Amino acid sequence: MARAFGVGAAVLVVVSAFFAPALVTAQTGSCDDPLPTELYAQGGDNVLRVVLSAMYSSGWVGMAFSKDGLMVGSSAMVGWVGKKGQAHVKQFALNGKAPSMVVADRGFLVSNGHAHTVLVKQAKIYLAFQLNFDSQLKKQQVPFAFGSAIPVNDRLAEHQGKTSITFDFTTGSSSGSSFPSGLKRTHGALNLFAWGVLLPIGAIIARYCRGWDPLWFYLHGGIQFVGFILGLAGVVAGVSLYGKIQADVPAHRGLGIFVLVLGILQILAFFLRPNKDSKYRKYWNWYHHWVGRLVLFFAAVNIVLGIKVGGAGNPWKIGYGFSLAILLITIITLEVLVWTRRKNNSGATTTY
Repeated sequence: MARAFGVGAAVLVVVSAFFAPALVTAQTGSCDDPLPTELYAQGGDNVLRVVLSAMYSSGWVGMAFSKDGLMVGSSAMVGWVGKKGQAHVKQFALNGKAPSMVVADRGFLVSNGHAHTVLVKQAKIYLAFQLNFDSQLKKQQVPFAFGSAIPVNDRLAEHQGKTSITFDFTTGSSSGSSFPSGLKRTHGALNLFAWGVLLPIGAIIARYCRGWDPLWFYLHGGIQFVGFILGLAGVVAGVSLYGKIQADVPAHRGLGIFVLVLGILQILAFFLRPNKDSKYRKYWNWYHHWVGRLVLFFAAVNIVLGIKVGGAGNPWKIGYGFSLAILLITIITLEVLVWTRRKNNSGATTTY
């Protein structure tokens, strides 16, 4: 059970009890910043001992441990003092962004509940806990957050502030002071618009608008070129994002690389296009059409996967779902019209 103390010497008792090995402090904000400051020690027994402090009047403060650098999917140790002065320290599984998806007493962290302590002293809260790991922690992304509302029935209200740092638990060094949310949104928006909207529109023009010769060719080439450039920018943003948070998303990264390689091959194929009367032109057409279909299919799969692993909210899901539905309806409608026209033309032909 967590304990609340009101005496000045309690801080020293907590620190000395939890930090027999070397002490390290990670500062994530200024003295007046409500965001937490972390004091930790990691011994040879693979036990991580942490004291987390933050400016406090009411509410909660927490520190999360993530396998992929993201808040969603992580497990957090959260502490608060209730309205009646009772201290609480609990583990929460952060399964999503909605409060209903933040579940108390769940998660992948292994802890000893009797070793957890909460102390409020001079407008600051001190949350002390220890966790057991299979091996010593090294360099990873560590998210922090706090909320001003006191949890009721172990339900956390939405946080009022958050930050994230890349922390090296072996040396105590840290890099970055906040999670690159803007870069994450840029990566998602560029790739969704380029690979999920522009490139499919260019492919639709190439298949169903041949009657606009030669306009269809210039529209197709121009749209695909712009889409590829924007998609390439989205990939660059993703590489930069990975460098900052070291997210463990191998499927998303692997598919992204695969789609990019196919896209580059399509660009190269454009410059190697044989003449219309060449005997190799039909093979080039077959290659260009089917590689293009593969690019669009795997790009759509990776967009959905990216929305999932990135913990994107409903606006992203609804936006891409709506765009995908419009594209599919358009393709099905045009395909039916093409086949109907072909059937009518073949039926009207008389053979003598």
